[in-house]
Amino acid sequence: MKTVLRVFSYLRRYPLLASAQLACAIGMTLLVVVFPEVTSRVVGDVIPNRDFDRLLPLSLAAAGAFFLTNLFNGLRIVLNNTFEQKVIYDIRSDLYEKIQRLPMRWFDNKRTGDVMTRVTEDVMAVERVLIDGIEQGVVALLQVIAVGIFLFTKDARLAAIAMIPMPFLIAGAVAYTKAAPERHRRVRQATSSMNSLLHDNIDGIQQIKTYTRETAELGRFNAASDLVRQATLRLMTVWAVYNPSMEFCRNAGYALVVAFGAYGVMQAPDAEALKAQTGVFTAFLVALNLFYEPITRLNSLNQIVQAGRAAGERVFEIVDAAEEPGLDTGRDLARPVRGHVVFDRVEFGYGEKIATLRGVTLQAEPGQTVALVGHTGAGKSTIINLLTRFYEYSGGCISLDGIDIRDLRKESLRSAVGYVTQESFLFNGSVRENLQLAKADATDDDYWAALDIANARAFVEALPDRLDTNVGERGVKLSVGEKQRIAIARVVLKNPPILLLDEATASVDTQTEKEIQIALERLMADRTSFVIAHRLSTVRNADRIYVLDHGQVIEEGTHQELLDRNAHYARLCRTSLMVEAEIESFAR
Repeated sequence: MKTVLRVFSYLRRYPLLASAQLACAIGMTLLVVVFPEVTSRVVGDVIPNRDFDRLLPLSLAAAGAFFLTNLFNGLRIVLNNTFEQKVIYDIRSDLYEKIQRLPMRWFDNKRTGDVMTRVTEDVMAVERVLIDGIEQGVVALLQVIAVGIFLFTKDARLAAIAMIPMPFLIAGAVAYTKAAPERHRRVRQATSSMNSLLHDNIDGIQQIKTYTRETAELGRFNAASDLVRQATLRLMTVWAVYNPSMEFCRNAGYALVVAFGAYGVMQAPDAEALKAQTGVFTAFLVALNLFYEPITRLNSLNQIVQAGRAAGERVFEIVDAAEEPGLDTGRDLARPVRGHVVFDRVEFGYGEKIATLRGVTLQAEPGQTVALVGHTGAGKSTIINLLTRFYEYSGGCISLDGIDIRDLRKESLRSAVGYVTQESFLFNGSVRENLQLAKADATDDDYWAALDIANARAFVEALPDRLDTNVGERGVKLSVGEKQRIAIARVVLKNPPILLLDEATASVDTQTEKEIQIALERLMADRTSFVIAHRLSTVRNADRIYVLDHGQVIEEGTHQELLDRNAHYARLCRTSLMVEAEIESFAR
């Protein structure tokens, strides 16, 4: 129930809408007893006495009550939908804002499909709680109270008989509510797993086709879909028992009222009493339907609330997750940023028992280019991830211009850093929109100047709509080299004092590498740069090269100094960084 109440806590943001909606609901509730009262007077008084003069006014009163009820209902629906959409907008906004503030470790342990399911489907389930919880729940509850009072004022003995099924209805609702959450959680979890698999398979459709895995992946998807089917069937089987049982209790109430009510009418001592009792009994039967009908709605609402509760738990699990440290606290970097970076005995591990960096010490003087080399898994990318504070180091210190980066506000730190990765990510939008990511207020002249530096002008000018050409999802309409140069242009627009290049030329051919290398050399001018590469052309001109192995710096120096030592770096050059002919030419 705590989760449901937390959903409703969002309603406090819009007190006027809530008050107006409640006023409409109260108005509808007060008017609902008019027709039973009119029926009582017509049957018990007007018809027996043939009082034609009162028939029309009473009929008009009933019609007026129906008109006002529907008028209030229409207003309430408009208010409720406005109210509900504002609240859902707030929940989605809070959820997305929180997702952007979560640490990278959180994303490492979540599947994209699961996160998307929470933002879309789970929020929609929460939306149903708001729509039906307010639209049906409040109105139904008020109607039960108002009609219940009316019944007791008409005939307290008969009203007490009508209440006999209530303990059974309440007990059934309590029992269902206690057992329902786990069943609904299983449905949400199974749905999330299916969506995650679907998302992965759509992303990897090229690999599935390459390895002819269509039949096997269909089997995996069908297995996940079958878990959703089984979980849903278990849920609906219990509902198939609960709902008819509650309906039987309600119908039993009708039968009791008919039996005892009719018996009471037949015991009337005289004709006048018989007329009055008949009118009361008729009104009671009309009102009884208005009493039990909202109870049925409340039972159905219970199913929706339980589904929303399970979905809400998943939504609020994200909202309650621990945020990245340093987002809103810490100091700002002094401007201009010099770019003096020092790693002092830095320790880090992605897992509790797995040390990725072990006492790494290195530094980059302002404007220097530092190359990081080593076998896969040596810790090169981790160094960059720590410098950007995508992850928090566990020991030692990383400083920028003499300030521990943990004391810096992350926005200030990251605004000073430009990052080009091996597989540059482009959003599904135009070239212009992807460049705007770095500088929202840039002009077309700024874009073309950046594209010039990135050696990208020629191919962008050849695109059908130039800057306004859509690049497709993840930049699929461009080649790897073209995407990389757009990414470089994006960093040029940002103009950061510190540059991080993680295998920026690893996935391109020799000619494209040359073009990108020229762009990178322009970009690195007068910036502190950290370069990760497996190609000699990228690292040989670095001011300082650090060789890593199993999370430790085992060698450092210039390219020639390290070659002259003929140790680990020289072996890397022979096996990874360049061919033997290159070694000989550089050794000379």
